[in-house]
Amino acid sequence: MRSVLICAFVGCLLSGCEREKREMRLDPPQAAALAELRLMPNGISGAPPELLFALDSPYEGNAYQLSQGKRLYSWFGCASCHGADGGGGVGPALLDGWWLYGPEMLSIAASIANGRPHGMPAFRDKMTAEQIWQLAGYVRTIGAYSAKVAAPGRNDDKLTRPAENRAPAAILFDQGPARQKPEQGPTP
Repeated sequence: MRSVLICAFVGCLLSGCEREKREMRLDPPQAAALAELRLMPNGISGAPPELLFALDSPYEGNAYQLSQGKRLYSWFGCASCHGADGGGGVGPALLDGWWLYGPEMLSIAASIANGRPHGMPAFRDKMTAEQIWQLAGYVRTIGAYSAKVAAPGRNDDKLTRPAENRAPAAILFDQGPARQKPEQGPTP
């Protein structure tokens, strides 16, 4: 009887563990559908691609997609204008909650893809449509108006000490006094 209860308990625990879905890459027809941005005549807001609704808005609530957006934010040099944490610099701040072209995902994706006057370059030819939406999802979490269920990982520079796998072991230990003479042998 006891073994049956233990098996039932373990079965309940395992059935409750569900990993987040990770679509590593969209099919080409779906990626092409993401590239179709239908904006209002003023270039602000509009109707997002229908595929976003079919996929259940994966770029806003999926931790994997947000971490990919975070990676793209650093790879494409967004931090050089908007700041490493989105606090602004040459470009506008992403933290303040007031954006000239709107906080909607479509507006952010359009700004990334098409660029904006006065300094924002267009990345349509440098990124895939999926990467643009991943980056837009991450940018939206930087200036989040409300708490999000998913979030990208924390930067290593925010940690109090380096992660074990990020630094050579030699710098973590006292090396002792320096050798006085070369014939004393190799450095430990």
